[in-house]
Amino acid sequence: MTSSKRRTGRRSPLATVALLALGLVFTGGAYAAFSTGTAQAEVDATSQQTIEEGKKLFQANCATCHGLDGEGAEAGPSLIGVGAAAVDFQVGTGRMPMQMQGPQAEQKPVQFTDEQTKQLAYYVASLGPGPDIPADHLVNGGGDAANGAELFRINCAMCHNVAGAGGALTEGKYAPALNDVSGVHIYEAMVTGPQNMPVFNDLNITPEDKRDIITYLQYIQDNRSPGGFELGSLGPVSEGLFIWIFGLGAIVAITVWITAKSN
Repeated sequence: MTSSKRRTGRRSPLATVALLALGLVFTGGAYAAFSTGTAQAEVDATSQQTIEEGKKLFQANCATCHGLDGEGAEAGPSLIGVGAAAVDFQVGTGRMPMQMQGPQAEQKPVQFTDEQTKQLAYYVASLGPGPDIPADHLVNGGGDAANGAELFRINCAMCHNVAGAGGALTEGKYAPALNDVSGVHIYEAMVTGPQNMPVFNDLNITPEDKRDIITYLQYIQDNRSPGGFELGSLGPVSEGLFIWIFGLGAIVAITVWITAKSN
């Protein structure tokens, strides 16, 4: 009887595991909430701490080319007045800091965290007014894809290709492909005009029209070509080359086979 009572009062191993799991869930949730709140506070554009941290990052990583106060130098232009959007685009896509001098800044792995990028962007924004980082509702793809497609064909396709596949320019420069580019960076590129790209301010293309262009680009990213093989989305050039090589090649092969059979 005593042995039976002892067995009944013993805590099950599963109960211990359940308690540990519950504790980890609550601890992890609390930590995530705290971390999120802290990160949001650290990248607040109006926070003096954010600007100070951005200034430290700037002087350590950017001042060699752009000057200690962003006034520019022989190796880099002035950043006064370029705005937060320009920095968020250039640094957030890995184009800055530049790896080497060339016809244009090459995209490469990003060197800074998102938090550090925002700190740099808001510090440069504090030097002079310029385009700001766009609001979420302008870059989330909730616009009119049909209107965006028309605007893209009129304003962008001559360099980036109608399907956003990119294209070559002069003097070793090129318009990059737009697949897998975030809506934020597409919007920032339109308002800041990086590399050889013209600036599309709100008088040229309204914020709502920019949202429609982003919606169109996200649509063609999410939907495969209904025609089958995309062939790089380069249009008649790649399609004609495909027919020339494989179509004529097939005709020559059949001709050779027929001749061999007749002999």
